[in-house]
Amino acid sequence: MKNKNIEFLKVFLLRGPNIWTYRPALEAWVDIGELEDFPSNTIPGFYERLSSWLPSLIEHHCGVGEHGGFLQRVREGTWPGHILEHVTLELQNLAGMQSGFGKARQTSVRGIYKVVVRARNEEVSRACLHAARDLVMAAIKDHPFDVPSTIARLRDMADSLCLGPSTKCIVDAATDRRIPSIRLTEGNLVQLGYGARSRRIWTAETGQTSAIAENISSDKDLTKSLLQACGVPVPEGRIVDSPEDAWDAAEDIGVPVVVKPSDGNHGRGVSTELMTREEVEAAYKLADEEGSEVIVERFVRGNEHRLLVVGGRVVAAARGESVSVVGDGGSTITMLIDNQLNTDPRRGTTEDYPLNLILPDEDPAVRLELARQGFEPDSIPPAGKEVLIQRNGNVAFDVTDLVHPGIAAAVSLAARIVGLDIAGVDLVAEDISRPLAEQGGAIVEVNAGPGLLMHLKPASGEPRPIGRAIIDNLFPQNESGRIPIVGVTGTSGKAVVAQIVAQLLNISGKHVGLACRDGLYLNRRLVEKGDRATWAAAHKVLLNPAVEAAVFETGSRAILSEGLAYDRCQVAVVTNIDPTDLLPDYYIDEPEQLYNVLRTLVDVVLSDGTAVLNGGDTLVAGMASICDGEVIFFGIDPEAPAISEHLKQGKRAVIIRNGQLVLATGQKEFALCALSAIPLTCGGQDRFQVENILAAVGAAWALDILPDLIRAGIETFGVN
Repeated sequence: MKNKNIEFLKVFLLRGPNIWTYRPALEAWVDIGELEDFPSNTIPGFYERLSSWLPSLIEHHCGVGEHGGFLQRVREGTWPGHILEHVTLELQNLAGMQSGFGKARQTSVRGIYKVVVRARNEEVSRACLHAARDLVMAAIKDHPFDVPSTIARLRDMADSLCLGPSTKCIVDAATDRRIPSIRLTEGNLVQLGYGARSRRIWTAETGQTSAIAENISSDKDLTKSLLQACGVPVPEGRIVDSPEDAWDAAEDIGVPVVVKPSDGNHGRGVSTELMTREEVEAAYKLADEEGSEVIVERFVRGNEHRLLVVGGRVVAAARGESVSVVGDGGSTITMLIDNQLNTDPRRGTTEDYPLNLILPDEDPAVRLELARQGFEPDSIPPAGKEVLIQRNGNVAFDVTDLVHPGIAAAVSLAARIVGLDIAGVDLVAEDISRPLAEQGGAIVEVNAGPGLLMHLKPASGEPRPIGRAIIDNLFPQNESGRIPIVGVTGTSGKAVVAQIVAQLLNISGKHVGLACRDGLYLNRRLVEKGDRATWAAAHKVLLNPAVEAAVFETGSRAILSEGLAYDRCQVAVVTNIDPTDLLPDYYIDEPEQLYNVLRTLVDVVLSDGTAVLNGGDTLVAGMASICDGEVIFFGIDPEAPAISEHLKQGKRAVIIRNGQLVLATGQKEFALCALSAIPLTCGGQDRFQVENILAAVGAAWALDILPDLIRAGIETFGVN
């Protein structure tokens, strides 16, 4: 097997909908060379090595359509391109980046395959692809391969490069409502929606989160004074500037007290139920290391709770619980923590775990709590002795259904007082199901950008649909985050059609973005010269918050090499298909393959959208059956079979009759204008431009632009 290898000829990212799938995908052109003559069943031990290294491949149904289907294909005999696809998918799954879609297709050149896999992150998917090639080759050549370390490396990449769980839950909720999303940075800044209808999120903060409100929430003393002024129960206290001042404040308030930083978060530097001067002064030093100022306030008896408020409504609540260990007479406290607490499968160091590992050597708060009881991490408590480790531990136990209406009202009011659209409100109460006043409970903090994981993966209780709550607050049910998008493709004429449609949208009052081969235009202003019929140019338009409608020219090469910049469109226009205009450099050698490329735009038409198709072109007219929305045919000859049948069914078409451009719905016809009045058509003599005008008019009609505006637009297009 020395001369047999899998070679990557080309690997590129399809950033949007493409000929394979509606989602971004990684496409690899793979040359398997001599391995074309060696299917998997001819390679001794290959099946055994592959199935033992990746036993989870048993879950791949493949074309067999049943559990274990792929491994059955491997046993019976399949080729390395197909195996590479499935191994890449499984490595992505094992890395924590779920990917169910994959394809492997042979090209017209023997031994060369196109292997395509869903790519949620390009860098991780590329790493999985290359690791899969190495694994498959090791299995072919009977070489060792370190699967665990490979998966660990890929998982680390996915953890660092993919969206965090809090942001992901919001994006997933947007996807469920078919609201598009665009990741703006390598971090968690995401745009939801397009153009003028878009919103932005940054984890649990949104474009609607006030900077003033965020600054207020970061100042705990200011927050407390505002809440108190509005009648919200808060613990009395004040800012202190030294350990001695902290004890003076504690004496004034009355012990027990809490000492905490004024601008801290996630509970860092917070010490509770402090009784002695020694404890208060030690807690001051701990808090001073975390925040710019230190607050001493009355200790409120009870458990700490975190309530999540979205748009003025409590959508989730979690409770913290104290954490203790019990001595066995021989183990240190650190050992007891490791054996009794850190073995809990809910504890870990990443965001996948609802509870954190407890590491006394790295947590001053734990050491302070132990010191208050006369212990150190290396102390050995007597057998049966209970040692308190954390007073509240992680706030990760769901209590949403228990929240008293009065508490929900107070918490919602607190968020409104601070001015936050999304807030994490911390309160202390013995029983969340009883009114605060009845039990002496109080709100202690209001936080901007609250953590969401405790509600997504609680240590106990039901996960809450907080992503959906945030999306519904950003986008009421009648809003989709979408602007009208018109995609134009075909062998020829697409640039002219795109420009005419853009002009018609401009005339109708829209701020229009246009990306075509002649440049990038914003509201008729040329901002970038040269060919801009590209993914990158269209992407710029969709990011622009001024754009109210977008028109994109997209050629077959762009579809094959980049994919579409948008997930769905309101209107797709296909001008024509020249069956001789093939792309052998992309292994597109047959007219049917070219059809599959250009149909991509029709595949993504919204259910309430429209495909505008050349009814006189047999290949193009055939796309009508795959459109989720309406179809408007256009054509010079109203008697063309596709157009004639379409009109008989009462559907719409743009045609020429007796020298007039006609909008026809079934047997009802409306003469828009004479061809002779349209300068671009040279008095109706230029058949090519006549078809372009018809296509553009069909798109404008689909967009509900008024006939008078359409007429004015086409009669003035190109006129200086």
